Amino acid sequence: MDSLSSSFLPKLPLYTKTTISTTTTTTATSAAVLPYISSVKTEDKTQTTTRPPLKKQPPPPQPPHATYITRTHQLKKPSEPPSLPATIINAFDYFINTFIDPPLKPSLDPRYVLSDNFAPVDELPPTECHVVEGSLPPSLDGAYIRNGPNPQFLPRGPYHLFDGDGMLHSVRISNGKATFCSRYVKTYKYEVEKEQGFPVIPNVFSGFNGLSASAARGAVTAARFLAGQFNPLNGIGLANTSLALISGKLYALGESDLPYAVKIDPNGEIHTLGRRDFNGKLTMSMTAHPKIDGETGETFAFRYGPMPPFLTFFRVESNGEKQPDVPIFSMTSPSFLHDFAITKKYAIFNEMQIGMNPMEMVAGGSPVGANAGKVPRIGVIPR
Repeated sequence: MDSLSSSFLPKLPLYTKTTISTTTTTTATSAAVLPYISSVKTEDKTQTTTRPPLKKQPPPPQPPHATYITRTHQLKKPSEPPSLPATIINAFDYFINTFIDPPLKPSLDPRYVLSDNFAPVDELPPTECHVVEGSLPPSLDGAYIRNGPNPQFLPRGPYHLFDGDGMLHSVRISNGKATFCSRYVKTYKYEVEKEQGFPVIPNVFSGFNGLSASAARGAVTAARFLAGQFNPLNGIGLANTSLALISGKLYALGESDLPYAVKIDPNGEIHTLGRRDFNGKLTMSMTAHPKIDGETGETFAFRYGPMPPFLTFFRVESNGEKQPDVPIFSMTSPSFLHDFAITKKYAIFNEMQIGMNPMEMVAGGSPVGANAGKVPRIGVIPR
């Protein structure tokens, strides 16, 4: 699963290298001092000089202690105080995170996962970038966009890097100017949790950590559903993996949900248009890495999961009409099919040794793992 992906909007007629911001780093190199012994004979007496003792080097610096990242907007309170059921459920959730969760591995500890360059950032409205060297040609018109995980709320328990809410970062270039903007993809999960003022829907990769904590957190999730805090039928995805231009429309994608349509205004502002099911024909999730045929305009995609059929293939016409699903029953066990490829006539899948391990995840391990005894296969399917 890619943490970042990119997409170009219109094809750019001209490219000229221009520096918008520059950073220069100079590294000084000192000559090495080699050890030596020299002898000089004077009046039949040998005088020997040796290298003076080396200065004691200071010990290497210790890595900094992990510290929690703070963000100002997370101190804002919801418009209304939580109800009594929500308060009780939140207290139970806090009890799980504090007393039931097993010790967190560094790969799931938010103090480490969300540190340094991976620390969450806030939204930024359209902001003009100052060109410090050269100029942007007026004919350069388009946008460069990246998608990646950025949690809306600091996690109160285990956290995996892939479990952050999707945020789009865009550089819009037009009329010789560059405008930067960062906005969350307004998924159902994001909107529900923003309204509640705290995390509600469990994360896919880190929501279950250890058998006891997983059972308790499952009970909390069921209680939130019964209390009306969220409806899983409206989607639980994050739309944080990639972007794709399907049938002339831009979508933010994640493998655990339907795609979300987004658009960029001429001034650089990013808008989420909503969750899309292609006129009711896409009822389950799809890959975050569809393939677009540049000649025909068709889009080819798939979905996979822990229940049969483990692989389903489909395509979308250039006019946006989704064609019927094609289940692939020759795949007899779940496999982590992250990506695939297409040719003019075929779609190619790699059934690898990495598979999904839901029970291992419940026990506190990784949701995916390698099976050395499995024989990898290549699947070739007519388009």
